Amino acid sequence: MLKLIFAILLASLLPTGTSFAQDRAITNIAGDVYRFQNKFHFSIFVITDDGVVVTDPINTEAALWLRSEISKMTDKRITHLIYSHSHGDHASGGAAFGEVANVIAQKNAPSQIDGVTPTMRVDKASSIKVGGKSIELTPLGPGHGDDLMAIVVQPENVAFVVDAVASKRLPYRDFPNSNVDDWTDQVRKVEALEFEIFAGGHGPIGVKEDVTTGRIYLEELREQVLSGLKSGKSADELASNVTMDKYKDWASYDQWRELNVRGMVRHLNAIGAVN
Repeated sequence: MLKLIFAILLASLLPTGTSFAQDRAITNIAGDVYRFQNKFHFSIFVITDDGVVVTDPINTEAALWLRSEISKMTDKRITHLIYSHSHGDHASGGAAFGEVANVIAQKNAPSQIDGVTPTMRVDKASSIKVGGKSIELTPLGPGHGDDLMAIVVQPENVAFVVDAVASKRLPYRDFPNSNVDDWTDQVRKVEALEFEIFAGGHGPIGVKEDVTTGRIYLEELREQVLSGLKSGKSADELASNVTMDKYKDWASYDQWRELNVRGMVRHLNAIGAVN
């Protein structure tokens, strides 16, 4: 396990030789699985014997760059595009990958994702075989959006999960447009999957334990906010008093800790948990 953790940390820090331009980079995660960085967003791709599997394009410019870089790494065509979900900051620009035979999205995704039409919709835990790799697809239910899907690549034991949870990073702002209990259930579903390496759509590469820690953070936040509301504290008081100090070293703590508290206040009031 120590060797695995060291390898993950090293991979998260070092771009592969020539695959770096401005705020973009490609790193090898494990085996034939690679991580693509575009500023603060990440996706993964897999080079198999039968073709290349790509995931979230992020945006048109990013996808064009990635397509060009992949062509320098292999002469295999891009045969599969798998969307983690349809939110525009991750799912835009898919057409830049060219004609892709297999476009896969969760069943609740829109009919087109930035002009790209899925050819396969996933409504339950499934797997596809591509060139010696098994790509496991698991719908995560409602929470952060309603079309989120976890992607696990075997035999490399790499999970790609976007937005529901990130390694040592606070959840996004005030949980916009989301039921936070459903969001926590999404994290539990990720936690139940079989994998070792956790490659999120944001933040550093981690390990499965980071998903568990992310779920515990949500549960502790809920408990502290609910206790404060039941004792009569206001949202402003809780935003100051619920400091979640144990997580102060996590990314976005200074920017989003208060927003996380306020989002939890809103959620608990909305579901009538205080009464």
